[in-house]
Amino acid sequence: MSSALKEFPNEVVTKSFVRFVRVPGLDGEAALITLDNGHDHRKPNSFGPAGLASLDAALDEVFAREPKLIAITGKPFIFLAGADITGMPLITDRADALAIAREGHRVFARLKDSSIPTFSFVNGAVLGGGVELALHCHYRTLSSGAAVIALPETFLGLAPTWGGTMLLPNLIGADKAVKVIIENPLNQNKMLRPAEAYKLGMFDRLLEPADFIEESLAWAVQVVSGEVTVERPEVDKGEAWDAALGRGKAVADMKLHGAAPGPYKALELMSLAKDIDFTEGTKVEDEVLADLILSPELKAGLYAFDLVQRRAKRPVGVPDKSLARKVGKVGVVGAGLMASQLALLFARRLEVPVVLTDLDQERVDKGVAYVHGEIDKLLGKGRMSNDKANRLKAAVTGSVDKQVFADADFVIEAVFEELSIKKQVFAELEAIVSDECVLATNTSSLSVTDMAADLKHPERVVGFHFFNPVGMMPLLEIARGGATDDATLATAFAVCKQLKKNGVLVADAPAFVVNRLLTRFMGEILKAVDEGTDPVTADRSVEPLGLPLSPFVLLQLVGPAVARHVASTLHSAFPDRFGVSKNLDRIVEAGKTGIYLWNEKGQPYVDPEVEALLVTDGKPSTSEELRERAVAAVADEARRMLDEGVVAAPEDLDLCMLLGAGWPFHLGGVTPYLDRTGVSEKVNGRKFHEA
Repeated sequence: MSSALKEFPNEVVTKSFVRFVRVPGLDGEAALITLDNGHDHRKPNSFGPAGLASLDAALDEVFAREPKLIAITGKPFIFLAGADITGMPLITDRADALAIAREGHRVFARLKDSSIPTFSFVNGAVLGGGVELALHCHYRTLSSGAAVIALPETFLGLAPTWGGTMLLPNLIGADKAVKVIIENPLNQNKMLRPAEAYKLGMFDRLLEPADFIEESLAWAVQVVSGEVTVERPEVDKGEAWDAALGRGKAVADMKLHGAAPGPYKALELMSLAKDIDFTEGTKVEDEVLADLILSPELKAGLYAFDLVQRRAKRPVGVPDKSLARKVGKVGVVGAGLMASQLALLFARRLEVPVVLTDLDQERVDKGVAYVHGEIDKLLGKGRMSNDKANRLKAAVTGSVDKQVFADADFVIEAVFEELSIKKQVFAELEAIVSDECVLATNTSSLSVTDMAADLKHPERVVGFHFFNPVGMMPLLEIARGGATDDATLATAFAVCKQLKKNGVLVADAPAFVVNRLLTRFMGEILKAVDEGTDPVTADRSVEPLGLPLSPFVLLQLVGPAVARHVASTLHSAFPDRFGVSKNLDRIVEAGKTGIYLWNEKGQPYVDPEVEALLVTDGKPSTSEELRERAVAAVADEARRMLDEGVVAAPEDLDLCMLLGAGWPFHLGGVTPYLDRTGVSEKVNGRKFHEA
């Protein structure tokens, strides 16, 4: 280890184990370095100072032996998840940050500069610095079973600065590199699938998981012997390079509005990569990494990442999983778009019979047809086999008779958001289903307790609130009603896990977490319009936060009628803090789908018919005034929710907003942002997180 490099106290060291093997057709030995931290796939390999030192020592041993080829692979299912981000918050000095940047470059460069052919055999998940390690090798094979492939650094507030910004655009071209380094991370941290990564040109050979190492070695021998020549297309370093970076900046601006430096620094480095010498380029990468490691955006991103990786996987307050009942059949009441999305998700993840019901056969047929159509789309994209597609379509059926739920173990309603209607549905279901069947409601704002109040078995009713679109949004707010028992709650969380969603336990409070905070936030924006603030000024007032959607674009997505319904529910519960905008009333009554229309370039402008509807008090606010109001309202409501026990801790508020509202990772979560900006103390007299 470099003497300038400080150890990470709690580093789980990924060691590099060396084997020298004989391979048919190779005149000499092959050196195979295996990365392994001694844990199973649930704790991925990563590199901190000690991990880099182990790889450095392994390379010393390998080069001393002078094999015919050098290959690096990982432990089962995992290649390398990149840098050890758990140690990054411990770096408080720029010299230490610069040292870890330089050491990564120095060790990785030994593979790039080697006179002996170097190969990476990427046998499993590979992220960040793991991709960069692979890029330093002369040749790369990839397992088609690799779970995830990505350079997610800009999602966290970093940039790929262990060679990624220099190597990737020069390998696959700037436009494709922008997709991997900027576009995917800022699109909810989208990962690459193996076939896609191979098609992009990031890897030279895609191989099946069975006998992956053996096949990779056999292919490597063919490369070394000259039997196989790896050809890579020439990269366009003309106007296409600059155009790609322009597109990347447009994506970053759209997603962040300049609120986080990581993506912009990555684009600057990629601009240099067109002409700069690799060694000089990595020196610039070193300086950028040192700056970003100490940035507040990275600290915020790491806090958010830790919540999503740890707390989301171990939700607080959940009964023991041994109490969960087995779910062998699912019922969905309703066959509209939301219900159909739910049916598709349950069928795909649980692979059990799913049956939809609705008021008439036409609606039922339309709902089932939607599910079958989505399965056919997945089949057409190669996301599932013919056999699985046929099995899933056979599993999803529909009926107008709720008697089909008699043998269901879990029934969820997704009908109109009206308490009397939902109570009627549950009363009908109770007469049909078994006493232990879980009755779940997808309500976004109504009381689960009230919904179950008239039932003989209110203890098996639970809130199970999804976010739209169901297939993409990772959050489930699971609400415990006043009578909900432990077995029901345990079953709900077990099903949540099978659905591959992140569940947060919330109290049965009006609008739970996400809708309550968003409605308070949105309420200030709409109130400002009622007062006389121009709609565009009001909408853009919160741009400096870098939210993924502006308030009025979000309103368009949710729908004005739904937004008004939630606001009305919260106004009934808390009339002093939640109002219902008179202009929103006018928009809904006029049948408008939102405030904006979009031009041919996809840019929003205020619908003239909506503008004509607006009635104001003639007392406009500035952008700064409105932003301060909106953020202060969130701070006030968040503190009230914690005092009421809506969730167990501030971390759960943050988790809900990160996963359910797309709250930016670079802000770290609602409550740390409010603390960091001084709003918590100004509004509430204290921070959410005391140091």
